Amino acid sequence: MGRERGVNRVIMGVWDLDAGMAFYGDLLQTTFTEALGGEAASFGVRVSINLEAGVELVAPIDGKESGVRTALEARGEGPLGVVFAVPDADASRDAAAAHGIGTTYTLDYDEATIADRYGPDSFTRFYEHFLETKPPLGGTTLLGEFDHE
Repeated sequence: MGRERGVNRVIMGVWDLDAGMAFYGDLLQTTFTEALGGEAASFGVRVSINLEAGVELVAPIDGKESGVRTALEARGEGPLGVVFAVPDADASRDAAAAHGIGTTYTLDYDEATIADRYGPDSFTRFYEHFLETKPPLGGTTLLGEFDHE
């Protein structure tokens, strides 16, 4: 299938991940499952991604500070950001840097991690750069390479 382009998924902030999975599951007529393990807890959040729906739900962990908690306190629940699929994430990261926007984190999953988190037939490449949240970006923006078989 090749490398994905365009919007990979929208990031929705919710206070309660279980309630968010139930609501968006009903709304979008799909099922959300929490993505266990990984880096999310180190950022003070729980995450659920439904790749077919193109939606990632993210909720703060009780008692932990996080950017998600800060955003929800300021704006309430709803859209927090977007993940763009690009042909070359490093080139797009460099373009952002040329505009004064750096990166805060990079994910680079091997095939075993991809299969464990997203299923054996989901991706052969999952590589993302988290950009700094500052103008002209209005929220969380990620640039990623997502290869499909």
